[in-house]
Amino acid sequence: MKSISIFNNKGGVGKSTLTYHLGYALSEMGVKTLMIDLDPQSNLSLFALSDEQIEDIWDKEDEFIEDYEKAKRSISEQEFKVVHGSPRSVHYILKPSEDGQSEEEELPPSVDINDHLSLIPGRLTLHLFENKLSKQWSEAFLGEPQALRVVTAIRRISRKYAEKYGFEVVLIDTSPSLGILNKVIISNTDGFLIPCAPDMFSGYGIKNIGNALGIWKRDFDTMMSLLPESKKENLPKEFVKLLGYTIYNAKKRDDAANALKIAKAHFNWANKLPDKIVDYIPKACYSPINEEEIREFIGGNSIIYGHATMPAYAQKYKQPMWLLPTSGEVTDPKDRSTIQGRREQYTETQEGYINFANSLLARLERIGIS
Repeated sequence: MKSISIFNNKGGVGKSTLTYHLGYALSEMGVKTLMIDLDPQSNLSLFALSDEQIEDIWDKEDEFIEDYEKAKRSISEQEFKVVHGSPRSVHYILKPSEDGQSEEEELPPSVDINDHLSLIPGRLTLHLFENKLSKQWSEAFLGEPQALRVVTAIRRISRKYAEKYGFEVVLIDTSPSLGILNKVIISNTDGFLIPCAPDMFSGYGIKNIGNALGIWKRDFDTMMSLLPESKKENLPKEFVKLLGYTIYNAKKRDDAANALKIAKAHFNWANKLPDKIVDYIPKACYSPINEEEIREFIGGNSIIYGHATMPAYAQKYKQPMWLLPTSGEVTDPKDRSTIQGRREQYTETQEGYINFANSLLARLERIGIS
C-alpha cells in the first residue's frame, strides 16, 4: 500500500478537484484506490457524493461523534451492526481512538465510486480529533499507549483498509492548515504532492511548508530515537518524502511565447516555483529524487491548464470531467448542450490525468515505494 497526501498551505488551488480526478484516473488504470477526505471542509466528499448521501451518513453517526461508547450502549447489538455495517465518515472511524476506547474489529465499508475506487467521507467535526491530537502529542514521545494510538490512528486505518480490501494506493485530501492534524497526516504518509496555483501565494505557501517540514522531521526523528522498536509498529520507517509539485489552474494561451503556453503573468509566477522548492524544502525531504527532477512539475503539461466550469459540472453530476459527454447522469438539457459543445475538451482531460498519475507513481518508485 502506498499512501499519498495532497497538500498546500494555500487554499483554493483545486486540491479536491485534483484528488478526485487523480483517484479516478488511477482506478481506470486498474490501480485499486482509496480516497480519504481528511479536510474538515469535506470538499472531496462533495465531489463524489450527493448532499443526501453525506447527510444520511452524518445523521446516523451524530451521537457516536458526541460520545462513541455511550451511543453504542444505547442501542441493541443488531442496531449497532446496521450503523457500523454502512459507510461511515473518517471521524466516526477515528472516534474510538479519540475517546480512548478499543477499536472495532470490523471496519465500516467505504463508499464504492466504481470497481477500483472508493471513498471514506470527511466530516466537519474533525476539529475534535485534532484537539485530542494536540493533547496527546507530547505523550507519544514517551511511548504512552493511548497517545500512540491517537497519533498513528490515520496510518493504521489506512493500512487496515488496504489489507482488507486490497487497496494499492491511498490518497488523502487535506486542509490548507499547518496545524497538528496535517502534521500527523503528512508525517505518516509515504509521500505528498503540492498543487500550486501560478501566483504569489503558492510561492509563500511552499516557503511555509518547507519551514514546517524541517520542524516536523526533527520531531519525527526524535520520536523514532526515543521509542523502543516494540512501539514503532504503526509508524512509518522513514519521514514522508515530497514527491513534487504541479502547476494547477493556469490560464492556457496558445499564442503565448513561453514553453508552457500559459498567460504571461501566470508564467512569471510559475517560473519562480522551482527555486522556491529547492530553496525552502529540506533536501532530505525529497532525496533520492535529485534537484533537477524535483524542479520539474509532475506530469509536465498534463494537467496544468485551468478547466473553467468543467470541474463544477463534474461535481454536480458526480463524474470525472472526461465521462460527462457520455454520462447518462447529465439530465439538464442546458448542461448537456454546454458539455457537448466542448466535448473534445472534456474527453481529452482523461489522457492528461492518466499521464499525471503515471508520473506520480514513477516518483514513488524513485523513492523506493512500489
